[in-house]
Amino acid sequence: MMRLIADNKHLSFGTAIIVLLLVFSMGGGVVVTRDMADVGAGRPSKPPTLEHLLGTDQQGRDVLADLMFGTPASLKIGLIAGVLGVFFGTILGLVAGYFGGFVDASIRLVTDVFLTIPSLLILVVVASLVRVVSVEEMALLIAALSWMWPTRAVRAQSLTIRERMYVQVARFSGTSHWRIIVFELLPNLLPYIAASLVGTISGAILVSIGLSTLGLGPQNEPSLGLTIYWAIYYGALIRQLWWWFMPPIFIIVLLFMGLFLISSGLDRIANPRLRTTI
Repeated sequence: MMRLIADNKHLSFGTAIIVLLLVFSMGGGVVVTRDMADVGAGRPSKPPTLEHLLGTDQQGRDVLADLMFGTPASLKIGLIAGVLGVFFGTILGLVAGYFGGFVDASIRLVTDVFLTIPSLLILVVVASLVRVVSVEEMALLIAALSWMWPTRAVRAQSLTIRERMYVQVARFSGTSHWRIIVFELLPNLLPYIAASLVGTISGAILVSIGLSTLGLGPQNEPSLGLTIYWAIYYGALIRQLWWWFMPPIFIIVLLFMGLFLISSGLDRIANPRLRTTI
């Protein structure tokens, strides 16, 4: 397994990109101070200088400070929503896949019903009704609609694993159902769960950035989406203020590239047919 991870270029490159972004986000408070991300920290709409390495926006905020303090907020939303969504999705998927019958039919029905609901539309409506939303509240709101795909993925794998010989032996030996789920099914599903977690985190970050870009995200804390929102609001593209709108887009591209490579690398570990090296 360790050799597979070491030889997995997708996983290695993706992890390196995410670590690089984490190091960049930890620069907040070292390279720049928190008050530089506040309105009036500098002269408005000024290009990069030694004092403001990425310039300032229309309201005088330092763009570099906005990014350094905004990147962790976007990652935090994705991590909270992803972990909660995959946690509940894994539990429901394991229960449905292992027990089958009425339990499986009920969980599958509820999951399919929620999948037909336009999640983004609901998030837009709820976010627009809540005047002030924090990073944690936004994460919980997204997590409430992030459990369905992990449920389906884990259920599909559980249906296969429960028929394997070692699971049947555990049943015939009198092992309790929950012990079989925890010690027999769950360990074999960890690569799939990890890949599902990365995918859910990516989706949660994308949704949070989209809502913030529409002005429906947290307004009291810097975030990547909020930076883009203000850039659109003040016409940064038309005014050719490239130092304002290009850096957050670059960070977002790097972020999703890293998460995609990690997800692809984990998929190669979970699916032997995708492995290029042994």
